[in-house]
Amino acid sequence: MSLTLSVDGDRWRAHLRAVAEATPGLVPVAKGNGYGFTLGRLARKAQWLGVDTLAVGTYDELPEVASRYDGDLLVLTPWRPFGAAVELDPALAARVIHTVSRPEDLGDLLGRQPDARIVLERATSMLRHGMTARELWSTPRILADHPRARVRGVALHLPLSRGAHLSEVQRLMNDVVATELPLDTVWVSHLSADELGVLRAAYPDFTFRPRVGTDLWLGDRGALRVTATVLDVHPVERGDAFGYRQRTAPKAGHILIVSGGTAHGIGLEAPTGDASLKARAATLARGGLDAAGFVRSPFSIDGKQRLFAEPPHMQASMLFLPHGARVPAVGDEVDVRVRYTATAFDRVVVS
Repeated sequence: MSLTLSVDGDRWRAHLRAVAEATPGLVPVAKGNGYGFTLGRLARKAQWLGVDTLAVGTYDELPEVASRYDGDLLVLTPWRPFGAAVELDPALAARVIHTVSRPEDLGDLLGRQPDARIVLERATSMLRHGMTARELWSTPRILADHPRARVRGVALHLPLSRGAHLSEVQRLMNDVVATELPLDTVWVSHLSADELGVLRAAYPDFTFRPRVGTDLWLGDRGALRVTATVLDVHPVERGDAFGYRQRTAPKAGHILIVSGGTAHGIGLEAPTGDASLKARAATLARGGLDAAGFVRSPFSIDGKQRLFAEPPHMQASMLFLPHGARVPAVGDEVDVRVRYTATAFDRVVVS
């Protein structure tokens, strides 16, 4: 009676090991919903991989991973002088590497924790967090007043497009070299293996640490299967009313009640970032279907995505199955297509 993520354990673990072996300096990323697996499970897998550093998204996520992984913990969200960042458990402080993206925060953090380990973030074309070149160059003066501070490198968070970052990174590396700090590590996101190879050859005095989430945990989709359970089946004739909104069946068929609803993320579509004309047309088409009361669901039966009979409920969804289609029995499982980073599963089963 659950929305379940089933994992082919041998295949998934083989993929994780292959990525780790092919990615020198790998820093696994465990954040948000743990890419569908949960943060705790990813922390245990990072421990199993033997990596020396695990990255989390926020300070609030630290407790869930810290008890399951015993290495260093890099927080990707930059430190700010409020919230969980200043309420850090002293027992964890020695394991945390802070990301600092503003000069004023650097002095504030070191005033609170003089021996803090920090990574200085340089702004990229992402324009999310990070210092300008001038701000980065100002940090040695701040650090001079805090001799116990431990600078662990510079972070570069790049856009998702692959194979197009070399010129930007090379320009940013000039800024890193110009800081006059004893930096030898660059923490990077969204660089291809080829780009990393070129950079390592061009800057042999630097260690590049790729922070990897999706390609590591979700890189082999064939090892993953999401299923929902059929909870009830009701035959309907044309004009029969059903559901919260008492819509009427457009023709004879069946109403299927399946596990998985808005509490799981079903029906709460996250933007894909695809700006193509085809993607926009599909969005308009879905909007038209919604207005007419017919929206294709992520639930598949016999390889065909079935329509929502009405918007999904909190923990279950109603599907319309037209006459002539095979009708699953109560207790059967049906496949579900989801976005893993936006889905909360009832169960994760690793074989």
